[in-house]
Amino acid sequence: RLVLSLSGFLMKTHSNVIDTAIERDEAARSPIVASWQRSRIHHQLNPDESNPPERASAKELHEAQDQLGHFLHLSSAKLEQLFVAVGDAGCSVVLANKEGIAVARRGAKCDDTTFNKWGLWTGAIWSEESEGTNGIGTCIVEKSPLMIHKDQHFHSKNTNLSCTAAPIFDHNARLLAVIDVSSCRADLTTGFSQLIFASVVDAARRIETDNFIENFSKSRIILAAEPSLLDNHSHIKGPALFAVDQDDLVIGATRYARDIYGLTDADINNSLPLSILQGKTIDFARDYTLAERRTIQQSLAKSGGNISAAARDMEISRATLYRKLSKIRRQSC
Repeated sequence: RLVLSLSGFLMKTHSNVIDTAIERDEAARSPIVASWQRSRIHHQLNPDESNPPERASAKELHEAQDQLGHFLHLSSAKLEQLFVAVGDAGCSVVLANKEGIAVARRGAKCDDTTFNKWGLWTGAIWSEESEGTNGIGTCIVEKSPLMIHKDQHFHSKNTNLSCTAAPIFDHNARLLAVIDVSSCRADLTTGFSQLIFASVVDAARRIETDNFIENFSKSRIILAAEPSLLDNHSHIKGPALFAVDQDDLVIGATRYARDIYGLTDADINNSLPLSILQGKTIDFARDYTLAERRTIQQSLAKSGGNISAAARDMEISRATLYRKLSKIRRQSC
């Protein structure tokens, strides 16, 4: 009885904190309070709601996974690497689509029962509309990496969770998915939380880069900015890359590259000449060598080392592939 009474008191206190912050109109100063306000007023949620997260049906989950298509396979290795980095600390890794449906996860078998109960499981819906302020849902709204730590969650039932999330944008600079690492450990230190944050952001950016390169595998990939043009948070905002065709027309750009140069979909769709951007104090002599090298290595791996097959896969001649390989070897020396 005492435990139930204490639980009710804590829930009431959390609810009061949220309502007080909203009444004081603190939303303009705090993204957390802004999310609480959306949850409370716009979505009409109750902080004391105790039901587990809503879950998509098997059909809805399958459709959500199908919509992401090859991206799920592309992101798999990075999710595994992220889990290896944080899994031993009792963390769950979740990949959600832009609607907040968890479409993939990684977790230790010994923690499966716990995380399934929390809703950190495929099919669970973590949108703000459904669960209020939380790592995945609020990241979808804010479109930037963030951490929702314990009582920053909207629902009292989620205040034992610490969630770190980062968005992944597709090759057209639109939100595609969100990576989240969540833990319900009470002894999660500030230092380890910062390490998790860095790991999540790094994984999201690597997946974003891989996805961009794969979607423009037949194009030249170029690093879009000099260090002087990047701000102090460039590692958080993502890769600044352009895809250029054989006529030096820009046919693709990542979200951050678009932000730096103020480019719109219309600019990209109209095949903006690279020379226009070169006039904006950018040095495009530095091709994104790593991207080309990765594409070549992937084609060679797929063909089992067969140069002719790899060249056909890349739609270039054997001679061209040999020249590229020679260049890579010289740069490695």
